Amino acid sequence: MDVGGQFAKKFFSERIGGKNFGDDNQIYKFEKIKRAKREALTKFPSRVLIDMGVGEPDDMAASPLVEALAHEAKKHENRGYADNGCQDFKEAVANYMKSQFNVSLDPQTEIIHSVGSKAALSILPLCFINPEDIVLMTAPGYPVFGTHSRYLSADVMNLPLRAKNNYLPVLDDIPSHILQKTKVILINYPNNPTGACATEEFFKKLVHLAHEYSFLIINDAAYASLTFRGGDRLSIFNVDGAKEVSLELHSMSKGFNMTGWRLGWVCGNSQLMAAYAHVKDQTDSGQFLAIQKAAAQALRNNTSIPVGNAQKYERRMNQIAPILKNCGFNVGNVRAGFFLYTQIPNSAEYDGQKIDFPSAEKFAEWMITDLGIVVVPWDDAEPSLRFSMTFGSKDMDENEIIDLFRSRMSGVRFNFGKSK
Repeated sequence: MDVGGQFAKKFFSERIGGKNFGDDNQIYKFEKIKRAKREALTKFPSRVLIDMGVGEPDDMAASPLVEALAHEAKKHENRGYADNGCQDFKEAVANYMKSQFNVSLDPQTEIIHSVGSKAALSILPLCFINPEDIVLMTAPGYPVFGTHSRYLSADVMNLPLRAKNNYLPVLDDIPSHILQKTKVILINYPNNPTGACATEEFFKKLVHLAHEYSFLIINDAAYASLTFRGGDRLSIFNVDGAKEVSLELHSMSKGFNMTGWRLGWVCGNSQLMAAYAHVKDQTDSGQFLAIQKAAAQALRNNTSIPVGNAQKYERRMNQIAPILKNCGFNVGNVRAGFFLYTQIPNSAEYDGQKIDFPSAEKFAEWMITDLGIVVVPWDDAEPSLRFSMTFGSKDMDENEIIDLFRSRMSGVRFNFGKSK
């Protein structure tokens, strides 16, 4: 027996499992992906892995932004704690929200930076969630807000996203007795992983329900700068009455290739923002001021960067989607972001064998180990896969990767009917 380990478990909180922490045999799916990658490399050591499982941009931040960061980092006045704000960044955000979304925000009271969206999503439950509150979240989706809400003894429920509904939750399917107890509905549009965009009609209906049932809407809009068509570039604040019942999160990571820089913002009406500012002030000391000031330059002068990124990802999708369709996959019309999302086959015939796939997770593991193609599975609403268009490689150019993908996929017969 590990005496030290058993003693340590006496101190673990029940919210992370208490004395049973670490004993759960369930393996997180991304760990399973890592294991499958190791198995694939062992099985075929000379084969190139096509990594379409990466959930972040494959380009560096643009040189002008890196140079701005270096310049600002040398300034004595930027060495200290940023706390809840850098005025330059707030004003740049306000101008950006006006120019890109036609949304007016007060930089003094309605915008606060975050140390990335993940940090904001872990802080916000502390602002609004009490034990036994109901939290509704679109699924599949990013789990952080739900995880921290459960830590606070909330009841977290999923709103399934399905292809037949254009990956929008069916609001009419939510029972009124659930809505009456709901404290927060977390949505994510443009959506990760489906690539769907919300419509103005959907936002209007959700805002109407929020007023009727007195709940808060949080829209995680991390992919908002990567829409392919201007008409899809919506903020929830484009809807009348939204600011009274909503917060919105934006990120510098996806559109501006600033993933590791860890910077975004939360915006909404001053009272809701005061709650976020209060808890954030007890949680972190703000992002490095030089990063905020470099990001301010990006928002003011370099908005062509996310446009170019969106064009790159759409170009790749327009090459990958036909390959998947030729194999029988039902690939929809992606409108934003860098993911292609599609339901899995029931089985495949490959190398003289028929392989059945009881779940997306099993199919993804097979894709990695047998085809050398890394993908991310989702079994939340309907068994599906996420193919990332951020597959850039220093060893192969884009067209070489796409040709290799086509070659490997063409060697398989995928079956989408019912398995026998």
